[in-house]
Amino acid sequence: MLSVPLSVLDRSRTRVGESEAETLRATVEMAQQVEELGYKRFWVSEHHSVPGVVGSAPTVLAAAVAARTDRIRVGTGGVMLPNHKPLVVAEQFGVLESLYPGRIDMGLGRSVGFTNGVRRALGVEKDAADDFTAQVRELLGYLAGTSNDQVHARPGEGLRIPPFVLAVGEGATIAASLGLPVVLAARSDSADLLEDYRRTFRPSAWASEPYVILAVTAAVADSTEAARELLLPEAWASAYSRTRGVFPPLQPDVPDEMTAREQEFFENALRGQIYGTPADVDEALNDLVRRTAADELLITTNTYDRAALLATYAALAKLTG
Repeated sequence: MLSVPLSVLDRSRTRVGESEAETLRATVEMAQQVEELGYKRFWVSEHHSVPGVVGSAPTVLAAAVAARTDRIRVGTGGVMLPNHKPLVVAEQFGVLESLYPGRIDMGLGRSVGFTNGVRRALGVEKDAADDFTAQVRELLGYLAGTSNDQVHARPGEGLRIPPFVLAVGEGATIAASLGLPVVLAARSDSADLLEDYRRTFRPSAWASEPYVILAVTAAVADSTEAARELLLPEAWASAYSRTRGVFPPLQPDVPDEMTAREQEFFENALRGQIYGTPADVDEALNDLVRRTAADELLITTNTYDRAALLATYAALAKLTG
Protein backbone atom coordinates (compact mmCIF):
# COMPACT_ATOMS: atom_id res chain seq x y z
CA MET A 1 0.00 0.00 0.00
CA LEU A 2 1.14 3.54 -0.75
CA SER A 3 2.08 5.66 2.24
CA VAL A 4 1.60 9.02 0.49
CA PRO A 5 -1.59 10.71 -0.76
CA LEU A 6 -2.59 10.79 -4.41
CA SER A 7 -3.82 13.77 -6.42
CA VAL A 8 -4.91 14.32 -10.03
CA LEU A 9 -3.87 16.79 -12.72
CA ASP A 10 -6.42 17.02 -15.53
CA ARG A 11 -5.25 18.87 -18.64
CA SER A 12 -8.70 18.93 -20.28
CA ARG A 13 -7.49 16.82 -23.21
CA THR A 14 -9.87 16.84 -26.14
CA ARG A 15 -11.02 13.68 -27.93
CA VAL A 16 -11.78 13.16 -31.61
CA GLY A 17 -15.52 13.67 -32.12
CA GLU A 18 -15.94 15.57 -28.84
CA SER A 19 -16.80 19.26 -28.58
CA GLU A 20 -14.70 21.58 -26.43
CA ALA A 21 -17.72 22.20 -24.19
CA GLU A 22 -18.05 18.45 -23.64
CA THR A 23 -14.36 18.25 -22.74
CA LEU A 24 -14.66 20.96 -20.12
CA ARG A 25 -17.77 19.39 -18.61
CA ALA A 26 -15.93 16.07 -18.49
CA THR A 27 -13.13 17.72 -16.50
CA VAL A 28 -15.63 18.92 -13.90
CA GLU A 29 -17.28 15.50 -13.79
CA MET A 30 -13.91 13.80 -13.35
CA ALA A 31 -13.21 16.05 -10.37
CA GLN A 32 -16.45 14.93 -8.76
CA GLN A 33 -15.56 11.30 -9.37
CA VAL A 34 -12.03 11.43 -7.99
CA GLU A 35 -13.31 13.32 -4.96
CA GLU A 36 -15.49 10.31 -4.18
CA LEU A 37 -12.44 8.06 -4.63
CA GLY A 38 -10.60 9.96 -1.88
CA TYR A 39 -7.97 11.90 -3.85
CA LYS A 40 -6.37 14.85 -2.07
CA ARG A 41 -6.27 17.44 -4.87
CA PHE A 42 -7.64 18.06 -8.33
CA TRP A 43 -5.63 20.49 -10.43
CA VAL A 44 -6.18 21.95 -13.90
CA SER A 45 -3.59 23.35 -16.31
CA GLU A 46 -2.93 26.26 -18.67
CA HIS A 47 -2.35 25.82 -22.41
CA HIS A 48 -3.06 28.32 -25.18
CA SER A 49 -4.05 27.68 -28.82
CA VAL A 50 -3.47 23.92 -28.60
CA PRO A 51 -6.01 21.82 -30.57
CA GLY A 52 -5.66 18.93 -28.16
CA VAL A 53 -6.15 20.91 -24.94
CA VAL A 54 -8.93 23.31 -23.92
CA GLY A 55 -7.69 24.11 -20.42
CA SER A 56 -6.73 27.67 -21.33
CA ALA A 57 -8.12 29.54 -18.29
CA PRO A 58 -7.15 27.53 -15.18
CA THR A 59 -8.54 29.84 -12.52
CA VAL A 60 -11.90 30.00 -14.30
CA LEU A 61 -12.00 26.22 -14.67
CA ALA A 62 -10.88 25.77 -11.06
CA ALA A 63 -13.84 27.89 -9.99
CA ALA A 64 -16.21 25.60 -11.91
CA VAL A 65 -14.60 22.53 -10.33
CA ALA A 66 -14.73 23.97 -6.82
CA ALA A 67 -18.40 24.86 -7.28
CA ARG A 68 -19.28 21.26 -8.15
CA THR A 69 -17.20 19.54 -5.44
CA ASP A 70 -17.29 19.63 -1.65
CA ARG A 71 -14.08 18.39 -0.03
CA ILE A 72 -11.25 17.88 -2.49
CA ARG A 73 -8.62 20.61 -2.75
CA VAL A 74 -8.82 22.42 -6.09
CA GLY A 75 -6.00 24.24 -7.82
CA THR A 76 -3.83 24.89 -10.82
CA GLY A 77 -0.99 22.90 -12.23
CA GLY A 78 -0.45 25.56 -13.04
CA VAL A 79 -1.00 29.20 -13.86
CA MET A 80 1.91 30.19 -16.12
CA LEU A 81 2.92 33.34 -14.28
CA PRO A 82 4.97 34.95 -17.11
CA ASN A 83 1.71 35.17 -19.10
CA HIS A 84 -0.04 37.24 -16.42
CA LYS A 85 0.42 40.20 -14.10
CA PRO A 86 1.08 39.02 -10.52
CA LEU A 87 -1.57 41.37 -9.10
CA VAL A 88 -4.26 39.89 -11.35
CA VAL A 89 -3.25 36.35 -10.35
CA ALA A 90 -3.34 37.30 -6.66
CA GLU A 91 -6.83 38.74 -7.11
CA GLN A 92 -8.07 35.68 -9.01
CA PHE A 93 -6.89 33.32 -6.30
CA GLY A 94 -8.25 35.72 -3.70
CA VAL A 95 -11.69 35.32 -5.26
CA LEU A 96 -11.33 31.53 -5.33
CA GLU A 97 -10.18 31.30 -1.72
CA SER A 98 -12.89 33.70 -0.56
CA LEU A 99 -15.59 31.60 -2.20
CA TYR A 100 -14.13 28.19 -1.28
CA PRO A 101 -12.07 28.79 1.87
CA GLY A 102 -9.46 26.19 2.79
CA ARG A 103 -9.74 24.29 -0.51
CA ILE A 104 -7.66 26.30 -3.01
CA ASP A 105 -4.09 25.57 -4.16
CA MET A 106 -2.01 28.00 -6.22
CA GLY A 107 0.30 26.07 -8.55
CA LEU A 108 2.61 28.37 -10.53
CA GLY A 109 4.64 27.60 -13.65
CA ARG A 110 7.20 29.57 -15.64
CA SER A 111 6.45 28.47 -19.22
CA VAL A 112 5.47 30.98 -21.90
CA GLY A 113 3.41 30.52 -25.05
CA PHE A 114 4.52 27.66 -27.29
CA THR A 115 4.79 29.67 -30.53
CA ASN A 116 5.75 33.22 -31.51
CA GLY A 117 2.16 33.94 -32.48
CA VAL A 118 0.80 32.82 -29.11
CA ARG A 119 3.43 34.82 -27.25
CA ARG A 120 2.57 37.94 -29.26
CA ALA A 121 -1.12 37.41 -28.51
CA LEU A 122 -0.35 37.09 -24.81
CA GLY A 123 1.93 40.13 -24.90
CA VAL A 124 5.03 38.34 -23.65
CA GLU A 125 8.48 37.59 -25.03
CA LYS A 126 10.27 34.23 -25.01
CA ASP A 127 12.57 35.41 -22.21
CA ALA A 128 9.65 36.36 -19.93
CA ALA A 129 10.33 33.24 -17.87
CA ASP A 130 13.64 34.77 -16.77
CA ASP A 131 11.72 37.05 -14.41
CA PHE A 132 9.77 34.20 -12.77
CA THR A 133 11.42 34.50 -9.34
CA ALA A 134 10.62 38.22 -9.14
CA GLN A 135 7.08 37.57 -10.36
CA VAL A 136 6.48 34.97 -7.64
CA ARG A 137 7.88 37.30 -4.98
CA GLU A 138 5.58 40.08 -6.18
CA LEU A 139 2.55 37.77 -6.19
CA LEU A 140 3.28 36.47 -2.68
CA GLY A 141 3.83 40.05 -1.54
CA TYR A 142 0.29 40.96 -2.58
CA LEU A 143 -1.11 38.00 -0.65
CA ALA A 144 1.00 38.79 2.41
CA GLY A 145 0.19 42.51 2.26
CA THR A 146 3.86 43.51 1.98
CA SER A 147 3.85 45.18 -1.44
CA ASN A 148 6.20 48.16 -1.37
CA ASP A 149 4.02 50.02 -3.88
CA GLN A 150 1.07 50.03 -1.49
CA VAL A 151 -0.98 48.14 -4.04
CA HIS A 152 -3.47 45.76 -2.47
CA ALA A 153 -5.05 42.58 -3.79
CA ARG A 154 -8.72 42.71 -2.92
CA PRO A 155 -9.66 40.02 -2.28
CA GLY A 156 -6.43 38.17 -1.66
CA GLU A 157 -4.47 40.17 0.87
CA GLY A 158 -4.11 38.26 4.12
CA LEU A 159 -5.49 35.01 2.74
CA ARG A 160 -3.50 31.82 3.24
CA ILE A 161 -3.41 30.24 -0.23
CA PRO A 162 -0.77 27.50 -0.48
CA PRO A 163 1.67 28.21 -3.36
CA PHE A 164 3.48 25.49 -5.32
CA VAL A 165 6.21 25.83 -7.95
CA LEU A 166 6.04 23.60 -11.02
CA ALA A 167 9.68 22.70 -11.54
CA VAL A 168 10.77 22.82 -15.17
CA GLY A 169 14.45 23.53 -15.79
CA GLU A 170 15.71 25.48 -12.79
CA GLY A 171 12.29 25.54 -11.15
CA ALA A 172 13.37 23.32 -8.24
CA THR A 173 16.19 25.73 -7.40
CA ILE A 174 13.75 28.64 -7.50
CA ALA A 175 11.29 26.79 -5.23
CA ALA A 176 14.07 26.08 -2.72
CA SER A 177 15.25 29.69 -2.69
CA LEU A 178 11.69 30.95 -2.09
CA GLY A 179 10.87 28.29 0.50
CA LEU A 180 7.97 26.82 -1.46
CA PRO A 181 6.67 23.30 -2.13
CA VAL A 182 7.79 21.89 -5.47
CA VAL A 183 6.03 19.82 -8.15
CA LEU A 184 8.45 17.80 -10.25
CA ALA A 185 7.91 15.31 -13.07
CA ALA A 186 9.18 11.81 -12.25
CA ARG A 187 12.32 11.35 -14.39
CA SER A 188 15.62 9.53 -14.17
CA ASP A 189 17.27 12.60 -12.62
CA SER A 190 14.47 13.35 -10.14
CA ALA A 191 16.41 12.07 -7.13
CA ASP A 192 19.35 14.40 -7.81
CA LEU A 193 17.11 17.42 -8.39
CA LEU A 194 15.21 16.72 -5.18
CA GLU A 195 18.41 16.26 -3.19
CA ASP A 196 19.50 19.74 -4.31
CA TYR A 197 16.04 21.14 -3.55
CA ARG A 198 16.02 19.77 -0.01
CA ARG A 199 19.64 20.77 0.65
CA THR A 200 19.15 24.39 -0.44
CA PHE A 201 15.59 24.88 0.85
CA ARG A 202 15.12 28.07 2.85
CA PRO A 203 12.14 28.00 5.24
CA SER A 204 9.60 30.72 4.56
CA ALA A 205 6.30 32.01 5.83
CA TRP A 206 4.69 29.66 3.30
CA ALA A 207 6.51 26.43 4.16
CA SER A 208 8.76 25.56 7.08
CA GLU A 209 10.26 22.52 5.38
CA PRO A 210 10.55 21.03 1.88
CA TYR A 211 7.48 19.42 0.36
CA VAL A 212 7.69 17.37 -2.82
CA ILE A 213 4.85 16.44 -5.15
CA LEU A 214 6.02 14.04 -7.85
CA ALA A 215 4.04 14.08 -11.11
CA VAL A 216 3.59 10.54 -12.46
CA THR A 217 1.89 8.99 -15.46
CA ALA A 218 0.35 5.68 -14.38
CA ALA A 219 -2.18 3.28 -15.90
CA VAL A 220 -3.74 0.21 -14.31
CA ALA A 221 -5.57 -2.68 -15.98
CA ASP A 222 -6.03 -6.43 -15.65
CA SER A 223 -2.88 -7.07 -17.68
CA THR A 224 0.32 -5.22 -18.49
CA GLU A 225 -0.55 -5.07 -22.18
CA ALA A 226 -4.03 -3.67 -21.50
CA ALA A 227 -2.55 -1.01 -19.24
CA ARG A 228 0.04 -0.07 -21.87
CA GLU A 229 -2.69 0.30 -24.48
CA LEU A 230 -4.33 2.96 -22.32
CA LEU A 231 -1.24 5.12 -22.74
CA LEU A 232 -0.95 4.77 -26.52
CA PRO A 233 -3.35 7.59 -27.59
CA GLU A 234 -1.36 10.18 -25.63
CA ALA A 235 1.95 8.76 -26.85
CA TRP A 236 0.76 9.02 -30.46
CA ALA A 237 -0.43 12.60 -29.90
CA SER A 238 3.05 13.42 -28.61
CA ALA A 239 4.73 11.78 -31.62
CA TYR A 240 2.32 13.57 -33.97
CA SER A 241 3.12 16.94 -32.42
CA ARG A 242 6.87 16.35 -32.63
CA THR A 243 6.69 15.52 -36.32
CA ARG A 244 3.98 17.99 -37.43
CA GLY A 245 4.11 20.85 -34.96
CA VAL A 246 0.47 20.46 -33.87
CA PHE A 247 -0.67 18.67 -30.71
CA PRO A 248 -3.90 16.88 -31.76
CA PRO A 249 -6.99 15.60 -29.93
CA LEU A 250 -6.76 12.06 -28.61
CA GLN A 251 -7.96 9.34 -30.97
CA PRO A 252 -9.03 5.80 -30.01
CA ASP A 253 -6.43 3.96 -32.11
CA VAL A 254 -2.84 4.60 -33.11
CA PRO A 255 -1.63 4.01 -36.69
CA ASP A 256 -0.59 0.48 -37.59
CA GLU A 257 2.47 1.87 -39.33
CA MET A 258 4.70 4.80 -38.36
CA THR A 259 7.74 6.38 -39.90
CA ALA A 260 11.03 5.74 -38.13
CA ARG A 261 10.94 9.26 -36.69
CA GLU A 262 7.35 8.89 -35.49
CA GLN A 263 8.20 5.53 -33.90
CA GLU A 264 11.14 7.06 -32.07
CA PHE A 265 9.05 9.86 -30.59
CA PHE A 266 6.24 7.40 -29.83
CA GLU A 267 8.52 5.10 -27.82
CA ASN A 268 10.15 8.05 -26.07
CA ALA A 269 6.72 9.24 -24.95
CA LEU A 270 6.09 5.90 -23.24
CA ARG A 271 9.49 5.75 -21.57
CA GLY A 272 9.41 6.17 -17.81
CA GLN A 273 5.65 5.76 -17.51
CA ILE A 274 4.25 3.29 -15.01
CA TYR A 275 1.67 0.75 -16.12
CA GLY A 276 0.55 -2.78 -15.37
CA THR A 277 -1.63 -4.75 -12.99
CA PRO A 278 -2.53 -3.25 -9.60
CA ALA A 279 0.22 -5.27 -7.93
CA ASP A 280 2.81 -4.18 -10.49
CA VAL A 281 1.89 -0.52 -10.25
CA ASP A 282 1.78 -0.66 -6.46
CA GLU A 283 5.32 -2.00 -6.41
CA ALA A 284 6.58 0.55 -8.94
CA LEU A 285 5.01 3.53 -7.18
CA ASN A 286 6.25 2.42 -3.78
CA ASP A 287 9.74 2.06 -5.22
CA LEU A 288 9.49 5.56 -6.67
CA VAL A 289 8.44 7.00 -3.33
CA ARG A 290 11.29 5.21 -1.55
CA ARG A 291 13.88 6.49 -4.04
CA THR A 292 12.66 10.09 -4.04
CA ALA A 293 11.08 10.44 -0.57
CA ALA A 294 8.17 12.20 -2.31
CA ASP A 295 5.45 13.52 -0.01
CA GLU A 296 2.67 13.13 -2.58
CA LEU A 297 2.04 11.76 -6.07
CA LEU A 298 0.22 13.74 -8.76
CA ILE A 299 -1.30 11.47 -11.41
CA THR A 300 -1.36 12.97 -14.91
CA THR A 301 -2.70 10.06 -16.97
CA ASN A 302 -4.63 10.64 -20.22
CA THR A 303 -6.34 8.13 -22.49
CA TYR A 304 -9.12 8.29 -25.08
CA ASP A 305 -11.59 6.13 -23.12
CA ARG A 306 -12.82 8.15 -20.15
CA ALA A 307 -14.35 5.10 -18.48
CA ALA A 308 -10.97 3.36 -18.62
CA LEU A 309 -9.32 6.47 -17.22
CA LEU A 310 -11.73 6.53 -14.28
CA ALA A 311 -11.08 2.82 -13.74
CA THR A 312 -7.35 3.56 -13.50
CA TYR A 313 -8.00 6.30 -10.93
CA ALA A 314 -10.21 3.91 -8.95
CA ALA A 315 -7.57 1.17 -9.00
CA LEU A 316 -4.86 3.62 -7.92
CA ALA A 317 -7.05 4.91 -5.08
CA LYS A 318 -7.29 1.38 -3.70
CA LEU A 319 -3.48 1.30 -3.43
CA THR A 320 -3.62 3.94 -0.70
CA GLY A 321 -5.84 1.77 1.48
